[in-house]
Amino acid sequence: MKNPLIFSLISFLLIAGCNGSQSEKSTEATVQSDLPTGYFGEEINEAGVVSLQQLVSVLENSEEFSGKVKGEIKEVCSMKGCWMTIDLPNGQTMRVTFKDYGFFVPKNAHGFPVIIEGVATKKVTDVATLRHYAEDAGKSQEEIEAITSSKQEYAFEAIGVIIQENA
Repeated sequence: MKNPLIFSLISFLLIAGCNGSQSEKSTEATVQSDLPTGYFGEEINEAGVVSLQQLVSVLENSEEFSGKVKGEIKEVCSMKGCWMTIDLPNGQTMRVTFKDYGFFVPKNAHGFPVIIEGVATKKVTDVATLRHYAEDAGKSQEEIEAITSSKQEYAFEAIGVIIQENA
């Protein structure tokens, strides 16, 4: 009788020890997965990437740019990660959305280098949409109500995104 009792006790201790290790591993995995790096949308690569200055130059002379650019994420939609912004060298900001609302990026990706592939255009964004974006960005009601006119913007519809580790 003593043997089954000792066996049960040892088994219990081994199982408890293993479960503790697994929870430590899952905590480590959670911490590592909190980094907003990786591929989102279609898996793209770095081949053929152009600078943001080249993108702006193309859009000054034509209605559309198609390709890949590299920049830094300035802001991400705080609601779902359904858009992000990138500062351009001409002092403007480009809003990046994701084709067919088919994927999102991590909400904590601001400040990270990014490569995006898709189509960029210049467009006029109406007041209602600008206010919606401001709300998504967590702006105050006062800041939202201060938006009273439409704005010409650069827009980029991405099919794929690579968020890289901070350099």
